[in-house]
Amino acid sequence: MSQDRSYAAVMARRAEIMRKAVGIDYEKFIIEGIAFDYEKMMEEVGYSIEEVRKIQAETCVGNTPLVELKNINRLIKKIAPKGKGARIFLKDEATNPSGSFKDRRAAVSVYHAQKLGYKGVIAATSGNYGAAVASQAAKRGLKCIIVQECYDSQWRGQPEILEKGRACEAYGAEVIQLTVGPELFYYTLVLLEETGYFNASLYSPYAIAGIETLGYEIAEQMKELTGRFPDAVVVTHAGGGLLTGTARGLKKAGATQTKVIGASVDLRGLHMASDTDFNRKYFTTGHTGFGIPFAVFPDRSDVPKNAARPLRYMDRYVLVTQGEVFYVTEMLAQLEGLQRGPAGNTSLTAAIALALEMDEDETIVVNETEYTGAGKLPSAQLTFAKKMGMIVKRGDPIKEDVPGKVIAIPEHPSQIGVIEYPVEEMKKSYLKELIKRENRSEFTETEMKFLEEDLRATREEIIKWIEEVKKSL
Repeated sequence: MSQDRSYAAVMARRAEIMRKAVGIDYEKFIIEGIAFDYEKMMEEVGYSIEEVRKIQAETCVGNTPLVELKNINRLIKKIAPKGKGARIFLKDEATNPSGSFKDRRAAVSVYHAQKLGYKGVIAATSGNYGAAVASQAAKRGLKCIIVQECYDSQWRGQPEILEKGRACEAYGAEVIQLTVGPELFYYTLVLLEETGYFNASLYSPYAIAGIETLGYEIAEQMKELTGRFPDAVVVTHAGGGLLTGTARGLKKAGATQTKVIGASVDLRGLHMASDTDFNRKYFTTGHTGFGIPFAVFPDRSDVPKNAARPLRYMDRYVLVTQGEVFYVTEMLAQLEGLQRGPAGNTSLTAAIALALEMDEDETIVVNETEYTGAGKLPSAQLTFAKKMGMIVKRGDPIKEDVPGKVIAIPEHPSQIGVIEYPVEEMKKSYLKELIKRENRSEFTETEMKFLEEDLRATREEIIKWIEEVKKSL
């Protein structure tokens, strides 16, 4: 007998569909109320660093080069105040098989799917993860379906997303492209139920365990190159998995004093599920439309308990503009001979600004790059932006950039800067979302201990923030 495929019926079955498609009984990790045992989930379902490195090595993932950006560093020294100008190193993740750090996630997820006997994998993503899953599925002999949120209601697709769709197809995946809206999750659920394939979620413990090797390698390579761990690692922040996994890997390697700084493209004011706003942004990932919502409500993801929990690890959060990232993308190509995709250069853009304020004997690692292609070049994205009515101009990005209206490209490297976004404000927003969902503002002792861990905050801070939130509701 066929299942009811109406939206309401499918959404009502989502917990059971996900349990079968991920192979994890998340209920076993629940302690009480909102509290669950995060580390137990990571230990019992994930893999050790050694196991993950072995899995990734089987499909040529990981051990990517760490490159000192000597020409950019010389430029920074010229414009930095006396005694300032930290050295920047770049982890060139574009050298992974499908061209991004997402191969690390996909390698473990696809390996696990094969190990459990699944015949295929499904991933819902408009980003590089689709190509990564498709590539790894091809290597392991599994079928692959990628579901992309690609078009607005006028069937206008962004060059970058269309480029990524072509990459998925090149690896042999079936690509299903949708308009923006709630149908992405719905169709993914339908496909998972109909095919019985594995859900290669971005937010499972397997995916986060895959990224831990990135942080571990950074610590190892910096120790070898400079004799010590980096002072800071700048991480492009979207759904939180890259930051979470990198931070966990750094800590496992002993780099406990390294500051973990999240960086996102500033698209505040644009709603990512809005048909109108969808094509008024020119980065499909690494922006505030993902970075803030997923930090303040991690469990909005496609699994019951998200393994990506960035507020446990983030020391600082900074924003950069679209124009600055496009500018730095060309800088990287013309000064260092590295042509890499724009979205992956979000963290590099922030690192350049941060280097100007850090001491000259300090070091910063940018933890990723991504591949590029015709649709991902700044020229393609900026041409599309103009067609969508955006003003593209030269100017001071901090003063003139307006998300959804104006892209201001710097006229000089000294105009690259960052906008501070207080991590404390995100922690308050987390509590606000929690109180609204739970319809209560009092939590048990067990729940408070969980909040201390999930927010990396003291009991006193949490009590104070709850009182502030209550006044605002």
